[in-house]
Amino acid sequence: MKQLNTKMMHPAEQIALIIGRIYRSGMTTTSGGNLSIMDDNGDMWITPAGIDKGSLTPADIMCVKADGSIVGPHRPSSEYPFHRALYKMRPRLHSVIHAHPPGLVTFSIVHKIPDTSILPQARNVCGPIGFAPYDVPGSEALGEKIAAEFRKNPEYKAVIMENHGVVLMGEDIADAYQRFETLELCARTLLNANTLGKPHFLTEEQLQFHENQLSAGVEHYMNVSHPSDERAIRTEICRIVRRACNQKLMSSSYGTVSMRWRGNDFLITPTGVRRWDMDEEDIVQIKDGMAEAGKTPSHAVALHHEIYRRNPKVNAIIMTQCPSLMGFCTTDAKFDVRTIPESWIFLQDVPKFPFGAHFTQVNEVAEVFRTRPCAMLSNDSVIVASDSLINAFDRLEVAEFSAKSLILAAPVGKLHPITDDEVEDLRVAFHVGL
Repeated sequence: MKQLNTKMMHPAEQIALIIGRIYRSGMTTTSGGNLSIMDDNGDMWITPAGIDKGSLTPADIMCVKADGSIVGPHRPSSEYPFHRALYKMRPRLHSVIHAHPPGLVTFSIVHKIPDTSILPQARNVCGPIGFAPYDVPGSEALGEKIAAEFRKNPEYKAVIMENHGVVLMGEDIADAYQRFETLELCARTLLNANTLGKPHFLTEEQLQFHENQLSAGVEHYMNVSHPSDERAIRTEICRIVRRACNQKLMSSSYGTVSMRWRGNDFLITPTGVRRWDMDEEDIVQIKDGMAEAGKTPSHAVALHHEIYRRNPKVNAIIMTQCPSLMGFCTTDAKFDVRTIPESWIFLQDVPKFPFGAHFTQVNEVAEVFRTRPCAMLSNDSVIVASDSLINAFDRLEVAEFSAKSLILAAPVGKLHPITDDEVEDLRVAFHVGL
């Protein structure tokens, strides 16, 4: 099934789609938040006031015409004034998202800005972030204060609202949503990291190193064929990417999935394509370490190639960022999976590599998967591998659930892990590593 291209959809359809994602992801409430799009005619399309965010349809979306007249069955959002103020101040940006996601609200009520240097793509996607002082919701004064904050720095596309929430702008609604989702992931990562210990932030040198690696190229080849088994893999990868996004195990801005095809050749997700909107045509075929012409594979393609080359039993790999797992990836806290039998059976003991190891220590990281199914990259991602894509996804879910349980347990009491003898019993009973 091909994903809908939001740019080809009517503004009302785009807003209904994105507000549905936000609501189902637990990043707004029935009555909270509002989205808008400014179209090329100068008309603003915006969510209505007082209508259930969990059931909005395109027919519910309001239009405030350029002349100020209102079209639609409801009242436009009460926050309409600050949307209008932002478009007037930033005419090149065409979408605004305002919501009250729990992670960012936490920063809002303690009057702090999330430090996006915790994750490299958070810095790239979100950019610098402002902080607007409080005023009455829906008032002209609030709109003026938010606009004034955006005006302070022409690079601001995200502003934390004091004791309120967050407002973000984008070139289109997909761009704004990617920024919104990434900033909330950053906030939750920081909250989880602080629960576990002291977060480690990336230095400017590390961030620049990562940026330099992203510009590294890969050789390409022509005359690409797409037999039926190859097409089936494309479909399966897209299905898992969408499922991971729905389960909050992957975000618009980050996530790599690959599957072995024939021998050591494989298919992998691209770079520069938002994960929510990825379709089968975007997937990149890798043959003899080269990519099909006209496409740019994930920047982790070399690591995936080496994992497949060294480990013939591995047929699928997922690299992603989940909020609980990233709490462990950004601190010195040990991700101890000796919690319940399932966690250890599925994951075993999980090694952690330094930031950038998937570029600088490809052989060492790939070698781990001879004996273990999971590894972590500091301040970057978790990697899971298995004999099939659904089994890799299952391991990822178990890993995130295990990490979340450990974080929730931290304020309750000390972990009492499964003993070495009990682990050995599991190893024998379930043939782990034997």
